[in-house]
Amino acid sequence: MHVVDNDTHDGTVEMVKSRFPDVCLHELGRNAGFCVANNWALRESNGAFALVLNPDTEFIESSLDYLISAMRDRQDIGMIGCRLVRRDGSFDHAAKRSFPTPLGALAHFTGIGRRSGARTRFAQYRAPEVTEHGQGEVDAVNGAFMLVRREAVDDVGLFDEAYWISMEDLDWCYRFKQAGWKVWYDSTTSVIHVKGGTTVRRGHRGLRHNFSFHRGMARFYRKFYAGKNPLFDIAIYSAIWAKFGISAARSAAARRSLV
Repeated sequence: MHVVDNDTHDGTVEMVKSRFPDVCLHELGRNAGFCVANNWALRESNGAFALVLNPDTEFIESSLDYLISAMRDRQDIGMIGCRLVRRDGSFDHAAKRSFPTPLGALAHFTGIGRRSGARTRFAQYRAPEVTEHGQGEVDAVNGAFMLVRREAVDDVGLFDEAYWISMEDLDWCYRFKQAGWKVWYDSTTSVIHVKGGTTVRRGHRGLRHNFSFHRGMARFYRKFYAGKNPLFDIAIYSAIWAKFGISAARSAAARRSLV
């Protein structure tokens, strides 16, 4: 097992060294972000499978044995994710996603697509064709828990380190699909995801994380969608940065109210 420390100062390094001496601990000395940290461990690992796991996750059952067995049964699966639940038991819908369409993204961020009973074209980003308790091929699973096949990683490549945090998991899934590997969601087993446990304070993103999230959206669009219609591209980029302005202002106001 590899633990990569992005320059924490909360006793994590000391705890890992004292309680888990067999763990390969990598101290980066800086907050290099999600991609750099995970790529470091992926380069060091040599198993047939690798699990990308966030520090804000908690195992509640033996998930790995089942999922590895599922991947061994299906050689076309390059990546698999499980059902993610929040601490209150509710489903984390980011556990399974579709690559966003403009309408699907707009509906998701305005809340229309997140409503119960929302029409498929509005709920598109949440991959409604595969149910919460089902299993099947999806466009993307969540970066908090990604079990990947080494052969597929060698074929696709590592995370794009131009992302700091946010959207890099969607990017990786897109490249897996481009290379012909299936991305699979299987709800047979579950893991707790303390959503935002390492990036959100008092329920709100800081400015750096907010900027990174929206910059990631713009990068994902530029890499995979842009170039067909310059005017449409300008409209998408304008919408992304307008959303950033609104989100940053709301977070700042909420944080001030909590001081």
